Amino acid sequence: MGRLHRSAAVLVFGLTSMVAAAAQGTNPETAVLSTSDTRLAVEAGARAPRVAALGGRGGWLLKSHSAQTLPDHAEVGGAVQALKWRLDRAASHSDSKEIALVYLSDAPALRLVWRWRARAPFGPIEHSLEIHNPGHETLWLPLQPSLTFDWAVDPATRLQRLWIEKGADTPSAAGTHLDELRDGERWQGTSSTYARPIPGEPREMIPWVLVEAAGGLRRGWYLGIEFSGRTHITLERLGGSVRGEAGLNASPGPYRTRLPPGGTFTTPTIFIGGFSGGADGAGNVLRRWVRAVLDHRQTLRDPSYPLMVSNSWGSGMAVDEALAHRMIEDAASLGLEMFHLDAGWFRGVGDWRADPAKFPAGIAALADFAHHKGLRFGLWVSWAQAGTSNAPGALNIYDPAMRNWLIADPPADWRAREPFKGITVDLGVPAAASWAERELERIVDDYHLDMLEHDGYLVAQGSSRADHPAAPPEPGTLRVGEDSGYLWVEGSNSTDVSDYATRAYYRIYERLRARHPKLLLELCNDGGRMVDFGSAAHGDYFSVTDTYDPLANRRAFFDASHVLPPAMLESYVADWPTPRLENFRYLLRSGMLGWFSLMLDTRRWSAAQRADARVQFALYASALRPLIRSADLYHVSERPDGVHWDGLEYVSPALHRGVLYAFRGSAPDEPAHRFRLAGLNTGARYALTFQDRGPASRREESGRALMRQGLEVALPIPLSSELVFFEELPAHRTVPTKVVVYLRQALVIANRRP
Repeated sequence: MGRLHRSAAVLVFGLTSMVAAAAQGTNPETAVLSTSDTRLAVEAGARAPRVAALGGRGGWLLKSHSAQTLPDHAEVGGAVQALKWRLDRAASHSDSKEIALVYLSDAPALRLVWRWRARAPFGPIEHSLEIHNPGHETLWLPLQPSLTFDWAVDPATRLQRLWIEKGADTPSAAGTHLDELRDGERWQGTSSTYARPIPGEPREMIPWVLVEAAGGLRRGWYLGIEFSGRTHITLERLGGSVRGEAGLNASPGPYRTRLPPGGTFTTPTIFIGGFSGGADGAGNVLRRWVRAVLDHRQTLRDPSYPLMVSNSWGSGMAVDEALAHRMIEDAASLGLEMFHLDAGWFRGVGDWRADPAKFPAGIAALADFAHHKGLRFGLWVSWAQAGTSNAPGALNIYDPAMRNWLIADPPADWRAREPFKGITVDLGVPAAASWAERELERIVDDYHLDMLEHDGYLVAQGSSRADHPAAPPEPGTLRVGEDSGYLWVEGSNSTDVSDYATRAYYRIYERLRARHPKLLLELCNDGGRMVDFGSAAHGDYFSVTDTYDPLANRRAFFDASHVLPPAMLESYVADWPTPRLENFRYLLRSGMLGWFSLMLDTRRWSAAQRADARVQFALYASALRPLIRSADLYHVSERPDGVHWDGLEYVSPALHRGVLYAFRGSAPDEPAHRFRLAGLNTGARYALTFQDRGPASRREESGRALMRQGLEVALPIPLSSELVFFEELPAHRTVPTKVVVYLRQALVIANRRP
């Protein structure tokens, strides 16, 4: 192994090289990889590697009891062979950004790389495991976790576990779970591309978990998975040990995967990090890391990201060319930035060409009209779904060549219950992936797209086929069901099918993005079913829930914003009762915490609502968006329940300013609430301005008082809101603060007429 070096970006704590001892299985070679937040020591044992210790800024947190579990057998020609691994010291290496330990098996011949990477000078460290087959025979491998761990802990220390539900369908009453990690308890969190809420069963999670010591500094560690397929994380506390694993989820199993000659199997990448300061302390580092490491750089360079969007789904499938033109014109007049044509524009599922009766001039002409009005243009496409159209170029379930791409043969009388639903194709089949890649290229080019939304159950999860690249289902394990017109398949091969399909989906989007680097990609997947870090690396923003009222939007955002950048989290704002202007602002602001999409007919708004909307949209563009893009985020209230007050705070140390979003619930006896702010400079003074009370509300408070005593917000009307802007004051400031400037700009816009 190469020596580690000190650098400004990555702090290295040393390398003990004892090659001869390692060969004998004692005193293995040790390397340490670090960022400013996470320290990881690994040992290159003679037969298996080990994570020796994990630490954070305050020093080492955990030491490991046991070595990493490597595959112990493979199937060759129908026979099971035991695997015996040995360290290849010459091929292994380490430097300031990567540790790669190589292990070999002689019979059968296999090469395993156990890899750790620090891709940013801060945040977590990533890990993956690769198994290569250099031989001439196909092998079958059992399930290989991405990582197994067994941390030593003080049995007397109280530990808490935090995990986050996906907002798929409707956010549940819980959403963000902070639970005691008790002795003898075994916990499992699962994630997939379907996330179907099943009564009586735990919701699927965003694949991430945090463990912290209760009280005090709230220090600990977290672990996440960068993959959209079927994965899980397990935790079990037994006395002085916390053990578990992360990676592919074998259930329902029995799992196995094919490894052809020359092929490489790679586990889902995981990341692990140390933190202090509780969930928000971890989240503020992790969100910055996601932006730096996973997010698309071209998108982040766009100053309009995240956008304000007018979406046609408020009219459902009834959208047509005339309505779209009116919506585009109105969106432009209100100051919105993109028109998003949702479902209803196409001839049929799988036949992604304009319905000539609805859009006689075609989609490209509509996109050009939006561009002429100064808007970008986005399009809904459920591109991995096949339907019954027999038109040339359609993905047709009755076409013999395409039928075998389906996850299962449809029933003889099959028809979609809804006109935007079809049957998923298995993208793990090379021919199906090639068709999808060509079709997406045609759609983006021919329709002049600035944004492409994918929806539906995009990534297959299980297949009844025996001739697809993934493993065939074992006899007696197969179950085919239906969910509102979608077919779904569950069997022993579900995880393997999902693995192949997910990686094909990633390749398709990577190539599409390489050809169209400015194309925005929305990840909808039936309203928040694929909210995960693997998708975050291949798209620009998520639809985080399929329910669009203010409470559902705030709940879904509250949950997902613990781990993902707010600019990636889209809220769809739909029709909701707004008898007063205060209720109208409450509706809009509940969707303006991150990416904002308006899904209603704005032409029905009153003159007062239109004027106020212009103010809110201008304020979003000038004052809120810069904070949403890069500021730290603090959850300064309990999770929204719609009855009591809730709030979120953005604060940017770089911009020296921030904002508190305050929402009053329906309770009639709570006209005021005090929010304790976070992340401020305790030695500074801040200028505060209440948006709805105007510049006259400006006053000054110390950072210490705002964090200790808090900031009181009074709202006389239930289901109303307030934005409180604050800016750190330098000594002897004599010019108006930026917050006051923004407020004046908003007032100017308010006086404009359409």
